[in-house]
Amino acid sequence: MTFAAARVSTGDTAWLLAATALVLLMTPGLALFYGGMVRTKSVLNMLMMSFVSIALVTVVWLAAGYSLAFGDDVGGGLIGGLHQAGMRGLGPDSVHGTVPAVLFATFQLTFAIVTAALISGAVADRTKFSAWLVFVPLWTLLVYVPVTHWVWGPGGWILDKLGALDFAGGLPVEITSGASGLALCLVLGPRLGFKKDAMRPHNLPMVVLGAGLLWFGWFGFNAGSALGANGLAAAAFLNTLSAGCTGLLGWLFVEQRRDGHPTTLGAASGAVAGLVAITPSCGTVSLLGALVVGLAAGVVCSYAVSWKFRLNYDDSLDVVGVHLVGGVIGTLMIGLFAEKAMTGGAEGLFHGGGLAPLGKQFLAVVVVAVYAFSVTYGLGKLLDKTLGLRASEEQEHTGLDLTVHAETAYDHGVLGHGAPVSSSVLSSSSQKVKPQA
Repeated sequence: MTFAAARVSTGDTAWLLAATALVLLMTPGLALFYGGMVRTKSVLNMLMMSFVSIALVTVVWLAAGYSLAFGDDVGGGLIGGLHQAGMRGLGPDSVHGTVPAVLFATFQLTFAIVTAALISGAVADRTKFSAWLVFVPLWTLLVYVPVTHWVWGPGGWILDKLGALDFAGGLPVEITSGASGLALCLVLGPRLGFKKDAMRPHNLPMVVLGAGLLWFGWFGFNAGSALGANGLAAAAFLNTLSAGCTGLLGWLFVEQRRDGHPTTLGAASGAVAGLVAITPSCGTVSLLGALVVGLAAGVVCSYAVSWKFRLNYDDSLDVVGVHLVGGVIGTLMIGLFAEKAMTGGAEGLFHGGGLAPLGKQFLAVVVVAVYAFSVTYGLGKLLDKTLGLRASEEQEHTGLDLTVHAETAYDHGVLGHGAPVSSSVLSSSSQKVKPQA
């Protein structure tokens, strides 16, 4: 970190300002994507779990998260210090590379926000909102922040000691959210009616709109990670677009062969799977590599989402099948397709780099996945024993929108104006809530 304002590049700063806004937009996009996938009775709760994450993670990040993730290492490559807690010492003249340090910190904040929000999809329809308010800040500090320091922080062991590559977040974003989602699934148990009742998305246009906003924001996520308006950003941008396309096509190909029909949900899910997989590799592989990464994710993830029925874990909105599996695919394929022209040195197996790069990527994947799963499982158990993590059967049956938020997404009647709601009204909501004329 330096403090010479003359080093700031106006072009790089302008691009990173735009990229930061794009990444922040991903969380409302995710809210719509997830909100359309749940049943009508819990859509507002799903939106709220994403939106409240913006506020919770921002407070934690500014207070301590940024300093612990990107501060000078104080723990053998495991964690940064607190010398910048509360953003102390960072002002308009502070510089990180060629951009203002406060902008870099804000850009990284938007990553932390969407990562925490991703987990909500795994536990949709059955999580106490009050417990979620406690889980998000604790998870951010205990899981996201340390892994981010390992991968991107100064002196982080994955970056400096292991030498594994991750351009835009396969390890701290995709794999941590997917592994943590799996852990919470196991702590909470399945939804009422899992594998018995139809739990289809209630609003597919909303799903597609959310996926489109995610795709749009992902350009800031990946190309913004170049931290400059340069050729690497342009290459990451094109790789992101390309992998999203082949992910979409790969998923639809599987649906057509397996089920006899391509679906709208499959198209949206396939695009997201391709985008997930290209996240760690967008700045390390060529265009051909990006096309292969996206296609592999679309095909494999389309099968992975059905594992929950065989293995009996209720990953409500396929966070494990898309983000964990897609993140693993993209991170490992760096060890196969990395090119010197993109990385500046490191090469994958298919370009003469041997097996060592693949081994480094594999070790990083295993350690991050195990760490995220273990800590999240322990945190989930602790919250379940103290606050209670799962909503009651009555709340789950009636729907969290009405029982927790006293609102419904599509009926505007006696409950939408802040009036107290009695338990008798909640238990007979289908009779009491009438649409306005």
